[in-house]
Amino acid sequence: MITNLFLASMALLSVQVCRSQAEWPRSIVTTNGMVINVYQPQMEAFVGNTLRSRSAISILEKGSQDPIFGVFWSLDLVETNRDTREVAIGSSKVTEIKIPADTGHFEKDFIKATLETYLPKLMSHIPLDEVLTSLDENQKDKELAHDISNKLPKVIYRNQASILVLIDGAPLLKKNNKWGLNVVANSPFTIVQNRDGKFYLYGGGHWYVAPAAAGPYAYTGDKVKHKLKKIARELKKLARRNKDVPDGETPDNRVYSIVVSITPAELIQTDGNPDLLAIDGTSLLYVNNSNNDIFVDTRTQLYYVLLSGRWYASKALNENAQWSYVASDKLPADFARIPEGSPKDNVLASVAGTEAAKEAVEDAHIPQTAKVDRRTATTQVIYDGAPQFKSIEGTHMQYAVNTPSTVISSNGRYYAVDNGIWFIADSPTGPWTVSTDRPAEMDRVPPTSPVYNAKFVYVYDAGPDYVYMGYTPGYLNSFVDGPTVVYGTGYDYDAWNGNYYYPRPWTWGFDMDYNPWYGWGFGLAYGYDWFNDDFGYGYGLGFGFGFGFGGGWYGGGWWGGASGYRPAYRHWHGRRSGSHGRGGYYGPNATIDRNNHFNMRSNNNVYRDRGGVIQREGNREGSFAGRSGFRSGGNGIYTDRQGNIYQRGEQGHWQQRINGGWSRVDNSELERQREVNIRGGVRAQNFQRASNFSGIRFGGGGHFGGGGHFGGGHFGGGGHFGGGGRR
Repeated sequence: MITNLFLASMALLSVQVCRSQAEWPRSIVTTNGMVINVYQPQMEAFVGNTLRSRSAISILEKGSQDPIFGVFWSLDLVETNRDTREVAIGSSKVTEIKIPADTGHFEKDFIKATLETYLPKLMSHIPLDEVLTSLDENQKDKELAHDISNKLPKVIYRNQASILVLIDGAPLLKKNNKWGLNVVANSPFTIVQNRDGKFYLYGGGHWYVAPAAAGPYAYTGDKVKHKLKKIARELKKLARRNKDVPDGETPDNRVYSIVVSITPAELIQTDGNPDLLAIDGTSLLYVNNSNNDIFVDTRTQLYYVLLSGRWYASKALNENAQWSYVASDKLPADFARIPEGSPKDNVLASVAGTEAAKEAVEDAHIPQTAKVDRRTATTQVIYDGAPQFKSIEGTHMQYAVNTPSTVISSNGRYYAVDNGIWFIADSPTGPWTVSTDRPAEMDRVPPTSPVYNAKFVYVYDAGPDYVYMGYTPGYLNSFVDGPTVVYGTGYDYDAWNGNYYYPRPWTWGFDMDYNPWYGWGFGLAYGYDWFNDDFGYGYGLGFGFGFGFGGGWYGGGWWGGASGYRPAYRHWHGRRSGSHGRGGYYGPNATIDRNNHFNMRSNNNVYRDRGGVIQREGNREGSFAGRSGFRSGGNGIYTDRQGNIYQRGEQGHWQQRINGGWSRVDNSELERQREVNIRGGVRAQNFQRASNFSGIRFGGGGHFGGGGHFGGGHFGGGGHFGGGGRR
């Protein structure tokens, strides 16, 4: 057994951490020659910033040829970086350790203390995708959204390339002093009224003209007055300055048919008559010449469409079609049989019971964390007049209605959420300081409230200098609805229309769909210049406040997040038959095509570049390749919940460690765990590839040109749509 170890010697021993980014196990080597190998953690629960896991270990004393195997359980405080999709352990507490019974008490204490000291160094960059896939399915510590609305708004069908332009109610005109023209303030699109009385819409590099703000719009041929050309140049310049335009990005130059709605709506479109293609191994057909996810079940002859993560069915696909909601667990069974890597595997995250759906639900509970400096983190809240408050149903709290910020009154104190940070004040106007807690009734806020997303911002711990906070994707309008995730609450909230216009989060109208790494993004038809950007001029004011109030999107706004958040968008130069193919998110045979212009940027981390926040630097060296799932036996040691040790032999047989030797056993659960590890490694590698290259395509027939099915997904940057700026 382990010899020559004494508790008194612990202080005299230094430890060398041997950590290869490319493989498990990872080793701790003490100066007396003992080697502790730590095998890949098996996750049991992930709640807030606390991760519970178990790991197999082997202990080899200097001069010994026979390792001693054991297992330990740990409770780790972690930091999560969703930009790099990595989890870093900040501190560890070994809650239990099992090694052979004849190991001395002092020796166990030494091993336990060594693990607690060096685990943070040993596991400083764990791929988030490996964590997600390995979490136990029976994890109970989940916060599910309740009473999400799945009622579909007005549905519009077109059989030509179209753009849906939304206006939040009757057009609200405000003077933009910088431009010298009135603008439609209650729309995320650029709509201006020229001096000739006509209305001009700018998007996709083109101008469209209409006799009224709500249309009908016609293409101008880009023959417009000098003032409108100047506005277009300023918008492009601003987009480049804010780095909303990826390198080499240009408008797609297509002229679209413009569809305007002043109420929540969804646009379903095909480029001509529907072009149907079969999905191998299923009775499903999909519409190839559409930006939407539209299917036909040949057994029932019903059409299915996926909108904001929700499924709807109809007997026809035309302007008069009547669509009804279908729960994700009530879909025809063949939806779950869509092959990973196929052109339409992007919908699997919205099909109950699939691995993609389970991983999406797990991901919705993983926070983006940050360490907030109590001395330097600040915020400012500006109201349109004196502060006005409205009751939050089901609580004793109130929220401010005439500000783009989220301000909540609770028990005589005022709380504000700004970019994922809770602040507190004795007055609704401040001064604001970093809060060490949040309102006690936040968990009771219903989705019918426009401040519902603030429920998903948490305070984990507080010290004299720093407060540890985080938010889950619910803050950015992504919610768990039963077995899948959806975008938006489905409710139509009242915006503030006073001297200024402050929008509230919208669910419908932007062809939102899900990507496994970046969450939700705009549909393929939207490019960087279809939306109004953080212009900062202040419609009606002619100046900006310097941090977002000037006229751009701020606060909760259109997309439910905060200043700086914008859903990723995809702007792809390639097409087949006029359509944008999507798919291949989950394909195991990912390949990189450096020649395709498929831009990927994510800006969903609201802590990034925010003052007063300290975040751990992520691993940008591209070292995911070769981690778990890509080795032949590098992590062949597993453990079950009871602490038994297993390994998988070269012939695929499982063996259990018994009495110092290996005995063959049958264990389907271990095989499942191994497959889970492989899947997590594939996801991590796919994400890293996507992060390092501008073009990405995934296997299974999804290739550029030949099948027209590009890697698809929400990898683009997108304009600044953090919320309702002053306009």
